[in-house]
Amino acid sequence: MKKKLLTLLALMALVACKNESKTETIESSVEPVKLDRTSEEEIAYKIAQANGIENWDDVAEVQFTFNVDRGDSHFARSWKWNPKSDDVTMMSEQDTVAYNRKNVDSLAMNADKGFINDSFWLLAPMHLVWDEGTVLTVQDTATAPMSEQKMSKITLTYDGDGGYTPGDAYDFFYDDDYRVKEWIYRRGNVSEYSMVTTWEGYEDYNGIEIASDHKAPEDAVHLYFTDIVVKTEED
Repeated sequence: MKKKLLTLLALMALVACKNESKTETIESSVEPVKLDRTSEEEIAYKIAQANGIENWDDVAEVQFTFNVDRGDSHFARSWKWNPKSDDVTMMSEQDTVAYNRKNVDSLAMNADKGFINDSFWLLAPMHLVWDEGTVLTVQDTATAPMSEQKMSKITLTYDGDGGYTPGDAYDFFYDDDYRVKEWIYRRGNVSEYSMVTTWEGYEDYNGIEIASDHKAPEDAVHLYFTDIVVKTEED
């Protein structure tokens, strides 16, 4: 792969809020039944369903640590999030910030940008269904960028208004079980990709399927999650 990867600083923000609607649609409710889904929306829902969206309404708390290794450098920050109340706590070596996503002030803005980035990586298949202000397109047969295997592809494109980095696009490559195996991030919806990684290490966390491991070509960047905990109302 000869494409230029992002710097570590850019990586921290590469999936940060694509539009304002995203910040408002990380919700505790399951996607309502729609009898009039388009074919693209139906594919998106099947992918989200393969990741446990039908169990999301039972989730009371999510904990995780977002890690990025690049060369000899290591970055990590941890999160505790209540999806129902939208209370969030960020914990890093530098600081601990607690805030509510319904009322993000200037002091919490940087933490919220980090939360949007990190939680999007954690739950990106759900955002195919959750997020508004998007366009979905599907390609039945496509070549995955890293494995070069034939898969299906769904592209999620955010509109160009609002948010921290509007207009971005994501190409999800998924298998016959609607499980995402690789993806491409294209900043500003340009044809050249900004980053490509695998989707590996799937595990079930109280009914929510999460891919905890993401590798870039030639191991240039390794992004992964540790300390994942998904608590339900019954826990």
